[in-house]
Amino acid sequence: MPFTNPRAARGPYPDALRSIMSIERAEESRRWLSAWAGIARSATPLYDLPGLAQQLGIARFSVKDESVRSPLGSFKALGAPVALVRQILRLHPEFDPVSILTGRYAQQLQDYTVISATDGNHGRGLAAAARDAGCRCVIVLHANVSVEREEAIAVYGAQIVRIKGNYDESVEEAARLATTNGWQVVSDTSYEGYEDIPRDVMQGYGTIAAEIVEQTGAQQGAAGAFTHVFLQGGVGGMAAGLVSYLWEHQGKRRPRFIVVEPAQADCLLQSAIQGRAAKATGSVDSVMAGLACGETSPLAWKFLETSVDHFMTIEDDEAVEAMRILAKGSDKDVPVVAGESGTAGLAALQVLRRNPELSAQVGLDAQSRVLIINTEGATAPQVYIDLVGETAESVQKRQAVWAAR
Repeated sequence: MPFTNPRAARGPYPDALRSIMSIERAEESRRWLSAWAGIARSATPLYDLPGLAQQLGIARFSVKDESVRSPLGSFKALGAPVALVRQILRLHPEFDPVSILTGRYAQQLQDYTVISATDGNHGRGLAAAARDAGCRCVIVLHANVSVEREEAIAVYGAQIVRIKGNYDESVEEAARLATTNGWQVVSDTSYEGYEDIPRDVMQGYGTIAAEIVEQTGAQQGAAGAFTHVFLQGGVGGMAAGLVSYLWEHQGKRRPRFIVVEPAQADCLLQSAIQGRAAKATGSVDSVMAGLACGETSPLAWKFLETSVDHFMTIEDDEAVEAMRILAKGSDKDVPVVAGESGTAGLAALQVLRRNPELSAQVGLDAQSRVLIINTEGATAPQVYIDLVGETAESVQKRQAVWAAR
């Protein structure tokens, strides 16, 4: 059941929010990452899937595919790396920002250490960026992070610290270790006294929205190509980064934003109900590892509180079924490799379209044009095989055949 946000606004993008995140700053982040070997040189694909649109009874269904953003396999390659660049510039304003991730200043940075907690993808992005910049990196992992995800981070040279608790406890441990050792936390969630770096992470995600605007030819202040945009929850950072950009670009004609999260990790839904940054009510543990977060980022909530029209949760099996649907493809639809967290938007859309009353609540009908963000590929390859029934490489081969036709 979606929760309709009574605080959602449709006026111009507020100046108070623009002072924190803006299109101008998002474009600066894009420039600063432009020379980094860790991301693709071109925009990620924006696929139209007309077969699924027809099945769902809507006019258009599109997928922005972040699985190919980077060898890291997810959109997180846009957040931690640019936040690291901005943090290094605070210490060394004389550095050329575009050259930091090329290793130009590795000698000066060899004794500098950054640390973060992660469910997998954020830590992987930070570890890769730290290696290329030439500084040390420590990553704190909680009990539910798989060995497969741990190895994917460790390959970039990061020191791994394991704890027995959950994600939120790993955040606390990272902060404690940073204070004890004089290290710098580079986290994607904010807390009291710690907002600058999470802001930089969120601003990095604005690249996704910028590419969507360019790929669809959306004009400033005009209604864009999509009536509805489904965004993953987590602590709220990715959603905040995208709604910030699109709201500023389209103003009162912005699309309807729907945030989706696991039923057992419903911190953003609870925030909407309570009217403040809140905690989840469930166990948090979910197959959607990247969304298994128990506490809302207060900074992200400043943006989501008035921009998101509806909040809803989905079950793990609904996300898995959506993974299989995107992987299968059809004569009309290109097969897409989407990880466990990447399909949350499609899973939510299917739930809504099965129920006319729920569809009406969020304004979905035969004229709707819907966008989802596939935030990750098979970042845990064995998990992907277990859930989908084939390898990501097999899906990619079928994708290549489909494209060649």
